Amino acid sequence: MDFKEQIDYSRLPKHIAVIMDGNGRWAKGQGKVRVFGHEQGVLSVKDIVEGCVEVGIEYLTLYAFSTENWNRPKEEVDALMQILISTINRETETLNKNNVKLNAIGNIASLPQECIDDLKEAMAKTAHNEKCTLTLALSYSAKWEILEAAKKIAAAVKDNSITLDDIDEDLFSSKLTTVNIPDPELMIRTSGEHRISNYLLWQMAYTEFYFTDVLWPDFRREDLFEAIVDYQKRERRFGKISEQLN
Repeated sequence: MDFKEQIDYSRLPKHIAVIMDGNGRWAKGQGKVRVFGHEQGVLSVKDIVEGCVEVGIEYLTLYAFSTENWNRPKEEVDALMQILISTINRETETLNKNNVKLNAIGNIASLPQECIDDLKEAMAKTAHNEKCTLTLALSYSAKWEILEAAKKIAAAVKDNSITLDDIDEDLFSSKLTTVNIPDPELMIRTSGEHRISNYLLWQMAYTEFYFTDVLWPDFRREDLFEAIVDYQKRERRFGKISEQLN
């Protein structure tokens, strides 16, 4: 029995977040430059998006480019931006075909203008889609996001729009870039690393983590289905004991 056949469709995670790791190591293993790994990783993105649509995952968030990634060699960063631009332009029609809405979070203003323009155009063209929301975390940092939310709340308190007593988890969440997106129930990280790398720190307070040794360019929908099956074997207690869940 393959993993798709083992999925309980009544217990699907609504939102899956992914840290796509291992492109550079995959390329090195092939005797290629790192950029080749990033290019091949795009094929994995396409397959995973289609896999999510296939089984009914409503939200998929991909950690595409962190603020720390700006520290990589300039030629690699430039290549990543070009891959982003070409992929958005090439795949917008496919997103519409699969009824997928494109979204983006992060410090988008820090991206090259061509990236921003193409991203906005693709988001506008797919805004009507309803089956799955694909969010790209670009120039993203969870610490940056939390600080920005804190600044917005502090400013609102300062101008008397809200009081200190108004501040709660719901208000704080409403100031994050993921507003209107449910917190992820499952986070997948490829390539054998076991950390979350400044990704969705607030949103993943109760997320189940799944780590795999598979490098991102080799990750396919069957690997996604395996992660979902593993997630469904877990007991999510949210601070309660097992007997309280029955």
